[in-house]
Amino acid sequence: MEGMPLPIPRTVEEVYGDFKGRRAGLIKALTTDVEKFYQQCDPEKENLCLYGLPNETWEVNLPVEEVPPELPEPALGINFARDGMQEKDWLSLVAVHSDSWLLAVAFYFGARFGFGKNERKRLFQLINDLPSVFEVVSGNGKQSKEQSATHNNGSKSKSSGKTSRQLESHSKGVKMSPPPKEDEDSGEDEEEEEDDEQGATCGACGDNYGNDEFWICCDVCERWFHGKCVKITPAKAEHIKQYKCPSCSNKRARV
Repeated sequence: MEGMPLPIPRTVEEVYGDFKGRRAGLIKALTTDVEKFYQQCDPEKENLCLYGLPNETWEVNLPVEEVPPELPEPALGINFARDGMQEKDWLSLVAVHSDSWLLAVAFYFGARFGFGKNERKRLFQLINDLPSVFEVVSGNGKQSKEQSATHNNGSKSKSSGKTSRQLESHSKGVKMSPPPKEDEDSGEDEEEEEDDEQGATCGACGDNYGNDEFWICCDVCERWFHGKCVKITPAKAEHIKQYKCPSCSNKRARV
């Protein structure tokens, strides 16, 4: 995020132009430049962000150190989820966060320069006429909203079914914080499972299991980790088909 300072957009048209430039850069990173983008998101590095720039370029970089930042910041730590997900799912996740960030930046400028109701409405209408980054990355950009929603739901169901069948034979899927016990479970099983949970320790920090904390289990070594220790949030875990902890990811990378 270094270099010559860029002009600050002050009108609806200027903010929209800034939005389009940043959006074009993000789409380029997630489509035509995807191999370069994938390589730069090394999970071994610190928290990384994907920035779209007004000149239709992109960069992967550390978050700014300024607090509070001059502009809203993109999603932090996109590199940590890279090897724990299928590439298509990971790119879709980054695309969704990129759409959220683009809107945040555009309406930050609107708030900063006092856009009224009509100006905000016009800005949103201009933005809404463009396909979202997610729609472009997932291939749904040219469809209408209703068709896109239907297609997304259908594709998600088919994809989920296919993925579960593929992983069924060799994977337990992503295990997160232990779910509530079902009534049909026997009391003996509940006691054993409860004892296992209470005796579990985080594979990263070594602290004991706590009911009020989010945990996730590695599908390779089957060790449990605090979500915060491996930088996995509950929302991010929902998109992970098979989770590999940092140690197991490193082992595979070195083979």
